[in-house]
Amino acid sequence: MSNKVIIVGATSGMGKRIAELYTEKGWKVGITGRRQDLLDELKNKYPTQIESECFDITKNENIERLQSLIQKLGGLDLLIISAGGGDTSDDLSWELDKWMVDINVNGFVQIANWTFNYFINQGYGHMAVISSIAAYRGNSQAPAYSASKAFQSIYFEGLALKARRVNKISKKDITVTCIEPGFVDTKMAKSKKLFWVVPVDKAARQIMRGIERKKRKVYISRRWRIVAWIMKLIPYGIYKRIA
Repeated sequence: MSNKVIIVGATSGMGKRIAELYTEKGWKVGITGRRQDLLDELKNKYPTQIESECFDITKNENIERLQSLIQKLGGLDLLIISAGGGDTSDDLSWELDKWMVDINVNGFVQIANWTFNYFINQGYGHMAVISSIAAYRGNSQAPAYSASKAFQSIYFEGLALKARRVNKISKKDITVTCIEPGFVDTKMAKSKKLFWVVPVDKAARQIMRGIERKKRKVYISRRWRIVAWIMKLIPYGIYKRIA
């Protein structure tokens, strides 16, 4: 019986490439996104292995659509939250900040919360989120993006602790993985100070490898672990000069 994965946000970038790679590995793959034409394009490429649901995670149909997709797949072993939004907000636009929070916080937490409880009831499952190295510090160019990614990373740390406790007490098999990429060659790489940019295919393969190894935290690429360590330790008096 094939393993089953849902990638929330699979119409472009890392989410799309991850969906393709899991399909090539023989998994049954569920994909979601806001654009039906892009979902259909991927489904037509792998008609016997891919199922899709078109929805926007900032709306009020996340759980209904996920349940429908699980039914189409015949179950769920792994869910990856790849959907997210990010942009610079030099003028501190309320509309832009609200949009990022609606996607990266409100939509994210509804899906993560529901999926964790689904896996608890099932007795097993693996969930992952593609957060960001931006989670470690504030950023003058995109304060809402950094804050929303911090929410994702901290929430998943809490879920990892909760899963550890549940697994020990109730003999469940729940795994939680937080992925924190640096700069990946996608449309979201908009910083004025790009370096160590990772190609999408390489990022997708490293993400899958980390998930397969059941890592709690995955940096893309691994050298970004150094940046994360520095960002946590650097004093604000120095950090303010570069951020």
